[in-house]
Amino acid sequence: MARYGMALDYKNCINCRACEVACKEENGVELGAEKHRIWVGSNNPDGEWPNLSLSSAVFLPSQCQHCEEAPCQEVCPTNATYYNDDGIVLVDSDKCILCTYCMNACPYDARYVDERTMTVDKCTFCSDTRLARGETTTACQATCPTKVRTFGDLDDPNSEISQLLENREHFSLKAHLGTKPKLFYLR
Repeated sequence: MARYGMALDYKNCINCRACEVACKEENGVELGAEKHRIWVGSNNPDGEWPNLSLSSAVFLPSQCQHCEEAPCQEVCPTNATYYNDDGIVLVDSDKCILCTYCMNACPYDARYVDERTMTVDKCTFCSDTRLARGETTTACQATCPTKVRTFGDLDDPNSEISQLLENREHFSLKAHLGTKPKLFYLR
């Protein structure tokens, strides 16, 4: 078994949103759906239009953090939110009763109501699509033109993600909450 995570070299993000499009295509999510599965946030660049300082713009790709101590999983009354054998946080749509407790518990705002299935959904690290087919990466990583995302096995010391985390400073969002997120932002 693996323990999957993702490292994001976010300073390379050019906000092209190819990752969002690839994710939505892979998972059958409607294009234009805000904050469904993955998204890219940004700060406001310095200056006033039309004299904006684009060099001050920072884009921050985000998604489900696949926490090892996931608050969304802890509050689910039907165990619809669960960990698979690889530690990926998933949703069993047959068990979801749309109570939205998980949405309220998620400190990363990574859960959303899927109107097609009438369940609360989230990023799956492509475990039910690409990984199930034997591929070794996610749709968002595979399509990124600036190589922002690196997906892999955190328990394999020779994996690309393990090497990145060993050799680069990094941080996790809201680490102080004790959720132990498996998304790492490279400095």
